[in-house]
Amino acid sequence: MKRKGYRKGAGMSKLLLFAGTTEGRELAEFLERNGIACEICVATEYGEQLLDGASSIHKIHTGRLTGEEMLRLMRESGITHVVDATHPYAAAVTQNIRAACEAAGCRYLRLLREESAEAARFTDGQPGWTNGDVREDGKGSGVQDDPENDMQDDKGSDMRETSCIFVDSVQEAVDFLSHTEGNILAATGSKELEKYTQLPNYRERVFARVLSTTEAVSSAAALGFQGRNLICMQGPFDEELNCALLRQVNARYLVTKESGKTGGFPEKARAASKAGARLVVVGRPQEESGYSAAGIRRILCAEWKIAPKQNVSLIGIGMGDPGNMTLEARRACEEADVLIGAPRMLEAVPDLTTPKIPAYLPEEIRTYLETHPEYERAAILLSGDVGFYSGARKLLDCLKEYPVQVYCGISSVVYLCAKLRCSWEDVFLTSIHGRSQNLVGAVRAHEKVFVLVGKQESFRELCRNLQDYGCGDVRLHVGCRLSYADELILSGSPEELLREEPGDLSAVLIENPKPERTVTHGIEDDAFLRAQVPMTKSEIRSISLSKLRLAKDSIVYDVGAGTGSVSVEAALQSWAGKVYAVEKKPEAAELIRQNGRRFSAANLEVIEGTAPQAFDGLPAPTHAFIGGSSGNLREILEILLEKNPCVRVVINAITLETVAEALRCLRELPVRQEDIVAVSVGKAKKAGDLHMMMGQNPVYIISFTGNKTEESL
Repeated sequence: MKRKGYRKGAGMSKLLLFAGTTEGRELAEFLERNGIACEICVATEYGEQLLDGASSIHKIHTGRLTGEEMLRLMRESGITHVVDATHPYAAAVTQNIRAACEAAGCRYLRLLREESAEAARFTDGQPGWTNGDVREDGKGSGVQDDPENDMQDDKGSDMRETSCIFVDSVQEAVDFLSHTEGNILAATGSKELEKYTQLPNYRERVFARVLSTTEAVSSAAALGFQGRNLICMQGPFDEELNCALLRQVNARYLVTKESGKTGGFPEKARAASKAGARLVVVGRPQEESGYSAAGIRRILCAEWKIAPKQNVSLIGIGMGDPGNMTLEARRACEEADVLIGAPRMLEAVPDLTTPKIPAYLPEEIRTYLETHPEYERAAILLSGDVGFYSGARKLLDCLKEYPVQVYCGISSVVYLCAKLRCSWEDVFLTSIHGRSQNLVGAVRAHEKVFVLVGKQESFRELCRNLQDYGCGDVRLHVGCRLSYADELILSGSPEELLREEPGDLSAVLIENPKPERTVTHGIEDDAFLRAQVPMTKSEIRSISLSKLRLAKDSIVYDVGAGTGSVSVEAALQSWAGKVYAVEKKPEAAELIRQNGRRFSAANLEVIEGTAPQAFDGLPAPTHAFIGGSSGNLREILEILLEKNPCVRVVINAITLETVAEALRCLRELPVRQEDIVAVSVGKAKKAGDLHMMMGQNPVYIISFTGNKTEESL
């Protein structure tokens, strides 16, 4: 036995790893990345070469050991834990390791290779696979092998029937194949090649795929496998290469061991199906108890008290159907050690045997990652695209200490517009799924609006609001269960779609043929319903709104709102925000509601009561307009500044007493940017053929801002 010492002078380890497999190499690399030195046993120099990337702190022993030699090594090195990551078909080696551990008093940890999803289908009785236990005569029960049984697909191309034979050993596979015709690709290793020499004409019929080592090549050549019948390569191989080899040798049969996902069995199975070759699978020799690779890592992490930060992938899976996922996203899922997401997201990868954890709350996911360091690569599955109303934003904040890779997906707006054959670069994007939005305002201002909707009742409320606020002539396209087999897309007016049941989690595209193009304030006075309620005239209203400096998402208080003329115009300008019209007179409050519906101001809410008591429970304002104060001006201003120290305020005053009170407040309250304008408006009135100017009462427009900036708060 040859020994290779520690390359970096690491201290003596109490962990012994029997490697020689992909899982063993990956575990050695995991230990090295986390600073855990160990002793590693491999049977061949080739196995040692595979560990070159994971041996800087490990001691490597090369050569096959007897049971006595294993026991001696454990005792001399003071081993306390032994990980058996040998090949699942190396039953005798596993028995020796287990016996040596019992004698040395070491904890024995068997690393079990996970069965692939394709292999699981054998015993599940899925269509297209045959569980063919070999009978005494060598033929698989229930399997009729007919080399000439070819089928023609609808396009006339040759498509061979593909099934699977499940046997217990290579010898049973050879017994079965002795009753068949056609070429064979044998991928069961060089040690088993001698059994294939029992087949008649094996030198021409059998193509052996072995490792590219001197030992394997010499052994195969001695048995007569040479030239084109000997393929020397290091696996595992991808599906395309497997398929190409099967077609190159015109193989009717592929013989392979059930090597699991790590050993490339899924790729072999899919390649055989694609190439029209029948799969002959040698089952694992015995049922074992042990741990998955992740389970072993978790035990070692706990024993050596390490907690590495996982590499996290945030993956947009598209609409949900597996075929809707991008190749990049699919590859990231396949490479992950654990998949995390809401149950519907996890359904997008039904074929992956990777552990699936149903969780979607950021803190819940972070806690899981912190308590499961055995998973080095975690994939978090998110619906649609990670940049479109996705949980990715909160996850990025919550996982900012982790290395995170983001993979985009196909968003619902892209998908729905493609189905409707319309462009989406001019679509206004929004969502009312779990949030409040002035959707009517968005529809009023845009030709196309895309909105994510939650429950079906939310969609019904959307249709009712469009009708109530004068948008009943728009056209809606609602998509539900997009990308799934039961996908549903309905089109119609709000009234028509109120009679439909599209279901939950729908996506809606709203088309408005006549969006509002006006971007300035200045609605004519006659356009408002007024009755006998006072109203701020259009000219004064225009100056006052200019002084307010509204943004599209402002939160506005209109105090003493009267007919609601200022409230309506503010709501139309701040369509993504909210306007609270505070009015103490019931008849005026009703007029405000009517005018709000008249101008499609769905983000206008009437608060009946006297200010400042009526402010209780309202969110902090960014802007406030005071048209009437009922003698409570100072108290109103104090509450506004308390709610938001940098609030922007505009006051309209007609009486000198109100002006005097406002000036005292400007001197005594913490405000800045004071501005006072006296406006006197004269409007022409026809008198026969003449126009006579009629003067209106002068109005004082007083504006200011709380003296704290947003940065100082």
